[in-house]
Amino acid sequence: MSAAAASEYGEYGYLAIPDPECAPFMDAMLSYPPGPTDLESKRKQFEGMISVAKVNYGAGLPKESEYIVKDQEIHVAGPPAAKIRVRTLVPTSSEEGKTYPLYVWFHGGGWTLGNLEVDDYQLRQLCVEFGISIVNVEYRLAPEHPSPIPQDDCYAGIKWAVENQALLSADVKKGFLIGGLSAGGHITAVLAHRARDDPWFEGRRITGQIMQVPGVCHPEAVPEEHKSSLLSFKQNEFAPGLAAADINWFYEQLGGSPSSPDVSPLLHPVHAGLPPAVFQICGIDPLRDEGLLYGKILKREGVKTRVHTYPGVLHGFNYLLPDIAAAKRWEREYRDGLKWILDGASDA
Repeated sequence: MSAAAASEYGEYGYLAIPDPECAPFMDAMLSYPPGPTDLESKRKQFEGMISVAKVNYGAGLPKESEYIVKDQEIHVAGPPAAKIRVRTLVPTSSEEGKTYPLYVWFHGGGWTLGNLEVDDYQLRQLCVEFGISIVNVEYRLAPEHPSPIPQDDCYAGIKWAVENQALLSADVKKGFLIGGLSAGGHITAVLAHRARDDPWFEGRRITGQIMQVPGVCHPEAVPEEHKSSLLSFKQNEFAPGLAAADINWFYEQLGGSPSSPDVSPLLHPVHAGLPPAVFQICGIDPLRDEGLLYGKILKREGVKTRVHTYPGVLHGFNYLLPDIAAAKRWEREYRDGLKWILDGASDA
């Protein structure tokens, strides 16, 4: 897309001008036949992406002696009641009784795809680098388990983590973060509001949220006053990897009312009082402008907020192109954001 064409799409249209390092990859993707439309095939295709991502991130894995990995089953009260799996990552230490900050993570995949493996290797790196206990939640997937089941499962995962700080060698007073990518970023936004308003969290409040390429507003629920500024859905309608049609399909599988804050957290009536937020947003992504708008709204309502943009790259590009400059900046700014929150988000 040329600069002149990009200018037709508002303040952030320039972000869709392809990054030179990403452009050949996009051209190759566009030469492939359209992706599958049935759920089973989409899940198989996503498993292939996970495998590639694990190869790409595998070289950076810390030594097995530096952390402890355990899969646990936890109970979700429902309805419907169920058991879900979480993966816990706890740093090892020679110091008896040492405790760490807590980070609860929700994977992406449009609420319908993915599992604990999506971000497993990245989380292992962060566990050791930051000395932080991590709980990776494997929520039940739509459409078999429609909204609000994925969100409720993740909320149960947060509460389980708090209740089991001793098991995790964690102390939420040292830092208590939640985060996710794509659908996981959406769930993060939803649950940050829930936890803010829940007396259960008195004395153990979430201290930060990480939202990477989040969807925060159903396409059918965009407020009239924002329709003229949310132009990325049209500009990036046919973006490789995640097109507008894909997003519409994912929302159909998720279910729920488009205007519900569980589906469109941007529509929550009050955002003040949320924990400090870090956004990472890609330029060639239909979700771009709603993420940028949500960041502006949080800032306006007094939430300490950092927003990072990555011009000319695709939704989820960092999984497949970890060696390009934009991906290296993504990883650096992700870590900077974690540190900023853990240090008390002293500068908005």
